[in-house]
Amino acid sequence: MSSTIAEKILARRAGLAQVRAGDIVIAKVDFAMVHDARAPNTLRMVDKMGAQRLPFARKTAWVLDHYSPPPTLEAAQTHTAMRRFADEQGSVLYDIGDGICHQVLPEGGHLTCGDLIVGTDTHSTTYGAFNAFGTGIEGTDVTAVMSTGKVWLRVPESVRVQLNGRLQPGVWAKDITLYMLGRFGAEGLNYRAIEYVGAAVSAMEIDDRMTLANHAAELGAKAALLEADEKTFAWLAAHGAKAPQPVSADADAVYAQRIEIDASALAPQVARKDAVDDIVAASEVIGKKINFALIGTCTNGRLDDIRQASAILKGRRLARGVRMIITPASRQIYLAAAREGLIEALTEAGASFEAAGCGTCVGITNHLIPGDREVVVSSANRNFKGRLGNHDAEIWLGSAATVAASALTGYITDPRTVAGGQWEATHV
Repeated sequence: MSSTIAEKILARRAGLAQVRAGDIVIAKVDFAMVHDARAPNTLRMVDKMGAQRLPFARKTAWVLDHYSPPPTLEAAQTHTAMRRFADEQGSVLYDIGDGICHQVLPEGGHLTCGDLIVGTDTHSTTYGAFNAFGTGIEGTDVTAVMSTGKVWLRVPESVRVQLNGRLQPGVWAKDITLYMLGRFGAEGLNYRAIEYVGAAVSAMEIDDRMTLANHAAELGAKAALLEADEKTFAWLAAHGAKAPQPVSADADAVYAQRIEIDASALAPQVARKDAVDDIVAASEVIGKKINFALIGTCTNGRLDDIRQASAILKGRRLARGVRMIITPASRQIYLAAAREGLIEALTEAGASFEAAGCGTCVGITNHLIPGDREVVVSSANRNFKGRLGNHDAEIWLGSAATVAASALTGYITDPRTVAGGQWEATHV
């Protein structure tokens, strides 16, 4: 009998020969994660259970990334409690500035192909870029995982998305995910496991694959899974991951839906203000004035994103009146960008860098609060009204390239109109 990638991973982790969509399984977890925005719930449940030792705590990472650095005394106290717990239980700890949970887990070698990874964030789907089943759970649920090493899940139906062709220069995985949101709507694939396959996926580097898997959360997906290849194996080996156990779907696997997209025909996309699924081509809204530009977050704060921005802005200056903040997804990415001269190039262009973390994305650290009626163009994953701390501001979403091009001109801009031949180099 045939199975999807999701069904195979969950069957393996549940110790079963086969599972089907809709089955309830109790599956062994390979690694777990708690970030500081959900840690209070986890810690309260630990106290309520009265657990002295939590066997799976050693395979759980505590990540201080949302309140980084802590903007309030309450947040600082939460960080203190997280550090204490990690020290007492032998958990992995990623402290302030180390990076965003979805970046530091793979960077730290904590996952590999075929794994089941759970984390206290909807964007835990990111781990599917490595052929793992990554999914979000609540902070209280992580307490049970740390106690038993297991989690119960309903096996999701799968949707197979075939991305044919190859993305054109200036078009990135971000543009695919925005196109998907425009086609299916926010939460349009609720509790589905998305399998991304095809020539366009194979051509992507790991950074873009992580974006593709990450943004599945806005579609409501339970997981997003990519097949493993030599790029996957090389990246995992370079980061000290354990031996991969790659999983691929059977040719006759049963899917809730099969979708084909000609990736080579896609243009840069943007999500208009207040709605992650109000999608148009960037070329359709050229002339929309912007005031603020944000590159970063768990979706698009990786090295390739910073390279995209530098390819456009190096030797140039931001448009008059435009401010730009760049938030690397991890300390390691910041250091790599510094070694490549990207930090210098972008700083000279007028951008400001901040320490790796999530605070700007969710409006916690107040590093980016737009004024009334100001327009932000962001590479983040969400643009809900008020997300950056001002309900009277607009947030538009686009790729790092679109954000950088818009910051250069002062208006929403198709990056292909300003980047020239430099794009080919950034796609290699």
